[in-house]
Amino acid sequence: MLGWTFCADLSITRAIQKNCWKTTGTMAGHSQFKNIMHRKGRQDAMRSKLFSKLAREITVAAKQGLPDPGMNARLRLAIQNAKAESMPKDNIQRAINKAAGGEGGTYEEVRYEGYGPGGVALIVEVLTDNRNRSASNVRAAFTKAGGALGETGSVSFMWDRAGEIYYPASAGGAEKVMDAAIDAGADDVQSDEEGHTILCAFESVGDVAKALETSLGEAESVKVIWKPQNNIPVDEERAQSLMKLVATLEDDDDVQNVYANFEVDDATLAKLSAA
Repeated sequence: MLGWTFCADLSITRAIQKNCWKTTGTMAGHSQFKNIMHRKGRQDAMRSKLFSKLAREITVAAKQGLPDPGMNARLRLAIQNAKAESMPKDNIQRAINKAAGGEGGTYEEVRYEGYGPGGVALIVEVLTDNRNRSASNVRAAFTKAGGALGETGSVSFMWDRAGEIYYPASAGGAEKVMDAAIDAGADDVQSDEEGHTILCAFESVGDVAKALETSLGEAESVKVIWKPQNNIPVDEERAQSLMKLVATLEDDDDVQNVYANFEVDDATLAKLSAA
């Protein structure tokens, strides 16, 4: 699978800029395995749970700022990502109304860090109304997988905060998206047959997303993510163990996002996709 990696130095002219982009042979393993898991028929079982998590994020975002997405960047992104998952408009509005009516409970944002099979580092973002419950569940998932939960900061120093903007393949070819990303001030583009993932500094994700709209239209999703500085190659056995750990964590109602710094070669990916 080919992705796109951005060279460190952007020159002034477009010709030199375009020469700073090159293809690489692998992409981040977590996104690969999310696609595999979704293709294995888990969509229907996960949809209700996914909508609940999206609604929780919308409610929390609306509570922390104004209930108007035009005046609340976090709420605007939460709504956009909910729409990307085909969440009904009525569900989105109910989540906003909960915040306006003082409903929805009090949620705390917590980050857990640790190591899974093969020394792969994981970051787990949680939005919970019961910190003890969440900590127990996350710790149990790590332990069962043969991993270990660490202290906050034990693995995040190996990651960078970044903005992630995703467009489906229908937005255009790799060159068109690359040109748009350069103009918008993005740092990295990863393209495959399904779509384009554009990365940028997390501080400028709103500005980059807005700039991309002029040439590519509205993005399917816009998020602030944890981007690993380096990925760890894993074999098929480790990959299967990591898939199971990630799936267990994502099935937890309190877990919003899971990030892991691993990658897999094309041959192993093909085996897991066909299994």
